[in-house]
Amino acid sequence: MLVSSVSSDSHTWNLVFLQLLLEEMGHEVTNIGSCVPDELLIEECRRVRPDLVVISSVNGHGALDGSRAVRRLRAQPDLRDLPVVIGGKLGVRGADADSYGPELLAAGFDAVFEDGAGIAEFRRYVDTSARPELLTSGAR
Repeated sequence: MLVSSVSSDSHTWNLVFLQLLLEEMGHEVTNIGSCVPDELLIEECRRVRPDLVVISSVNGHGALDGSRAVRRLRAQPDLRDLPVVIGGKLGVRGADADSYGPELLAAGFDAVFEDGAGIAEFRRYVDTSARPELLTSGAR
């Protein structure tokens, strides 16, 4: 799994939390950190070849930066089918604002986890989306 933030987000605590959670769930994780430019995300996806890309946002620009990043990722023929999800604080208006889910799904994300929804939905998604070879590798 590859964990990243969007290009404008300098927060790292969320990335460390996700890395530890995914490792606890039995997955190998590459955390490429905060303020990740779209080009670096694409390069790392090619280098690591993850089963899932998890993008996290805390600064409220996840919908804007995430839409651009996933469109650029989906434009790459070799990465077009790579599962990519996003979650966290996706807009600056907070949890009471309209959902960004439909917009982000239309941009190319496979799943969207809105701020305030908690981690249980994300855990269920990862559990049900894990590739069979991960489930039988003894890592779980």
